[in-house]
Amino acid sequence: MRSGHILRLTAIGGAAFLTCACSGAPGVATPRLKAEPVMAVSTPTPVVTATIPDTNGAPPPNVPRPTAEEPTWVPPPKISKYTYTFPVADCRTDYARELLVVPKSTIWANRGCAFVSPVDGVVHEVRKSDPWNPATDRGTAREGRFVSVIGKDGVRYLGGHLESVADGIRPGTKVKSGQELGRVGNSGDARRTATNLYFAISWKTGHRYWWIRRGMVNPWNYLDAWYNGNRTLSPQAETMALRKKKKVTPPCETRCESRSPQAPPPAKPRPKPRPTKTLDLGPHHQR
Repeated sequence: MRSGHILRLTAIGGAAFLTCACSGAPGVATPRLKAEPVMAVSTPTPVVTATIPDTNGAPPPNVPRPTAEEPTWVPPPKISKYTYTFPVADCRTDYARELLVVPKSTIWANRGCAFVSPVDGVVHEVRKSDPWNPATDRGTAREGRFVSVIGKDGVRYLGGHLESVADGIRPGTKVKSGQELGRVGNSGDARRTATNLYFAISWKTGHRYWWIRRGMVNPWNYLDAWYNGNRTLSPQAETMALRKKKKVTPPCETRCESRSPQAPPPAKPRPKPRPTKTLDLGPHHQR
């Protein structure tokens, strides 16, 4: 009985000692255990060896190349609400991309190629005859046979040096983009050159302001766009800005004068024939 009581007290005292040892007495540092350093063990990277099959000199198998899908055509961005057409249809052409004397473009093409309207609009001027005379070289006649159209964009387009004008084309006729207006030739002052289309961009004026009709805006950037598929690039903004800057009817500045017809030089008087002399050779020369 007594020994059991002593054992119980011993157990209670041991538990109290452990509690004090864990919590630590005031002012006494609690001892901490020091961890042993762990050495890092590196694992070697496995070496992969490619296995090349032995073909015994035979050629490699013919593996078909994967086929790609057909490219998708993406149309150029729409820049304006108007649709334009290159002014010469169904013919091989060439033209300069630089200023030559006046703002216009000479589009070289074979005789008889179709000159078509660049845009929907109304025919403004038509000349079916060729009044150009090299002796006078009047500015109003230099384009020979021509047709001009006022487009729905408010811009005037001129095609000159024509061989002929299409039937039914007269002032006031409504035309569509791509509609034939005439045939390429070399009328006017192109009489001594290869056949071509005189193409010019300007704004609407009266008939007597021929120097505006012959071209005010450089056209080749628009020709390039229409030819290469960007059919919405419009000269409207550039044309109207230039019209505002220069006024509607600015004076002529280049190739404005016509030639004065020169009177033929007076005919020189023909010299009088000299009288012929008969030689007298004497009687011994007579038969």
